[in-house]
Amino acid sequence: MHVKHLTLSNFRNYTTAELPLNLGINLFVGKNGQGKTNLAEAIFYCATLTSHRVGGYQPLIKQSETQAIIRLLAGFEDRENLLELELNVDGANRARVNKSEINRIRDVLGYVNAVIFSPEDLDIVKRDPSNRRAFIDELLIQLTPRLAGVYSDYERVLKQRNTLLRTSKNLSANSPGLATLGSWDESLVKIGSEIIASRHEIIQRMIPHLKDAYAAIADEKNDPNISIRSSLLAKSIVEPELEVDGVYLETNNRAEIEALFRAKLLEVRPKELERGVTLVGPHRDDLVLFLGTLPAKGYISHGESWSYALALKLASAALLRKDSRAGDPVLILDDVFAELDLIRRSRLANLIADNEQVIITAAVAEDVPSELRASRFVVLAGTVEGQNG
Repeated sequence: MHVKHLTLSNFRNYTTAELPLNLGINLFVGKNGQGKTNLAEAIFYCATLTSHRVGGYQPLIKQSETQAIIRLLAGFEDRENLLELELNVDGANRARVNKSEINRIRDVLGYVNAVIFSPEDLDIVKRDPSNRRAFIDELLIQLTPRLAGVYSDYERVLKQRNTLLRTSKNLSANSPGLATLGSWDESLVKIGSEIIASRHEIIQRMIPHLKDAYAAIADEKNDPNISIRSSLLAKSIVEPELEVDGVYLETNNRAEIEALFRAKLLEVRPKELERGVTLVGPHRDDLVLFLGTLPAKGYISHGESWSYALALKLASAALLRKDSRAGDPVLILDDVFAELDLIRRSRLANLIADNEQVIITAAVAEDVPSELRASRFVVLAGTVEGQNG
């Protein structure tokens, strides 16, 4: 899969942009703040409906404008798909595929696959559970686009349940005011269990790719692994920003997960009524990244963290490549090479050179290994100045 052409209107700092792209390596060079990352972000947004830099879509619309347009022509073998996204300050966003309007903007998912790696991805290894949940959920939705609706339903149910708990705060567990809580519990269990099972399954499929990628990138011979620390198995209920205390989930059997979920909801109901918030579910789980026998977070060096984060993204690309009917995902490296030492630069270059299409951004072209400079674009103040091979 590759992007043949990208058109932008009022997207970030671009008033308009028309950009033909090539197979193989596409290098965008420009000083910080000129707009090179915005081009990568637009491609990634078409693949995931998320930004790797901000939450929501409103910051993607050029300041003082009411609408942004992204138009992307993607090709694979002898097929083409034209995706058009219309992002609006007021009113619903809209999308078209091959000039036909689709009912829901999320139905655009699946036409383009992309994996992006940027310096911010160190947060997956080093920071909060929310970073790791976002990483795995983003990959899940690309692999199975219908799950976008499942996540949307879960957020709706969670919001409604939290509202009920908040308005019923400090009521006894058998209060008539909680008559509808049981139905929200069941919806939470059914939808949440599908998310939990899907996460467990994809992690098991990813681990072999993770091990291969880490061995190819890192000097260290430690073995990476991933486990889910689940709120369904927690020994105690803690604040959301803290890691859940509990054992690791070892099943993706939906019936088993649903049974654990129901039992835990009953157990923690008094605490939920006291706090007015849902304390159990996939929104409270964490992916624990191991390197050898130790958790990566808080134990591994900065260099090992870079290797781990890179390996996670390379494993994601390998999984998409294996399961997609559209070939390689578009691989995007956003200001990455400046952060890597010479050895990791060279190893990464060797690993990605054969991908169908690679988008690279860099402030300094010399930071990028020479074999990855096939098509070069110069970005200056929201314009793409030119190209040379």
